[in-house]
Amino acid sequence: MEKKRILIVDDDEHIANLTKMRLENKGEYEVKVLFEATDIISQVGAFKPDVILLDMLMPDIGGLEVCRRLNDNPLTCAIPIIVVSALSGDIDKLKAYKLGVIDYLVKPFDAKLLFMAIEKAVRGKREAS
Repeated sequence: MEKKRILIVDDDEHIANLTKMRLENKGEYEVKVLFEATDIISQVGAFKPDVILLDMLMPDIGGLEVCRRLNDNPLTCAIPIIVVSALSGDIDKLKAYKLGVIDYLVKPFDAKLLFMAIEKAVRGKREAS
């Protein structure tokens, strides 16, 4: 069985590495971590993830701008995005959903919810193909 590729974009190294470890321990995922999003399009193009886990609060380019850039590029617009953020307000969630994210998890999150969100994203991507 081919492993699903997950790209984590989060400037919090502790959370990103912990999430990477949890995913890799499951044995079904190949995981890459980016701690900044400045070169997101080329990184996504090189790794070709099945799903992107995206933080909203980053120092260089915020998550909403990352979503816009990914959505505007024909090579990356079909990749499902799951937001994993400390922002828990309805306004923040609404802004992200308007940009097409498929799920929004608030930190700290339950690993089971993350696995379910990823599987839902992968299923949706397969059905859309």
